Amino acid sequence: MPSKAAVETEDALLRGRTVMITGCSSGIGASAARYFAAQGAAVVLMARREERLRALCDEITSAGGRAVVAAGDVTAEADVAAAVTRAVDVFGSLDAAFNNAGWATSGRLLHETALAEYEQVMAVNATGTWNCLHHQVPAMLATGTTPSIVNTSSVAGQRATGIGAPYVAAKHAVLGLTRAAAAEYGPRGIRVNALVVGSTRTELMEEVITQTPALEKQFLECGVLDRMAEPVEIARAAAWLCSDQSSFVTGAAVPVDGGYTSI
Repeated sequence: MPSKAAVETEDALLRGRTVMITGCSSGIGASAARYFAAQGAAVVLMARREERLRALCDEITSAGGRAVVAAGDVTAEADVAAAVTRAVDVFGSLDAAFNNAGWATSGRLLHETALAEYEQVMAVNATGTWNCLHHQVPAMLATGTTPSIVNTSSVAGQRATGIGAPYVAAKHAVLGLTRAAAAEYGPRGIRVNALVVGSTRTELMEEVITQTPALEKQFLECGVLDRMAEPVEIARAAAWLCSDQSSFVTGAAVPVDGGYTSI
């Protein structure tokens, strides 16, 4: 069972900030929504599965947090635009974003992978990140504060990992978009960073392992800690990057991978 949303602490990292989180109907995104709310953020919850979002929203608000649902698909530009508008309409601004929505398939060889599968993986991971940046940046430029955007990349964004060529390509693209946006908008006060995420115990990961059982041993042995991450461990890193505690960090690919990219 997922952990319950916690009550905001006195030293909350994100107090007074409105944060849009995508892909938050499960896994890392859901953990981030709970953790960010506990750290004082008003969270805007975006994912396709509206019933799950509403349950998560109720959980957060019942614990004293602030949250609204903005159900939608990151591959649909209009849905992303609506989520950004909802953040501003309800909470008055958009101060940070955790663009976490992603999708992967098992590690079939490139020539055995259908074009439709490639296009879907690229659409969710790369085009979805593009859509988010495209609409979040204008809202953030209007805040007059110091906004921060965090995109979810992967160890597959830095090297081939065996999970499949489309995912590797897509997560490399996420890093490219992150660096380009950081360079373009740093002079205007917006920081943009990416998390290089290692193997994490999410619903999607369990599906990949079910499709290709041989991958589980590989995932467990990634890095130097000999285990997968728990979703909240990724959420904590994202919260730090969304906060002023990381005020001089931008354009970075921050590893949260148990040491995978260090060896």
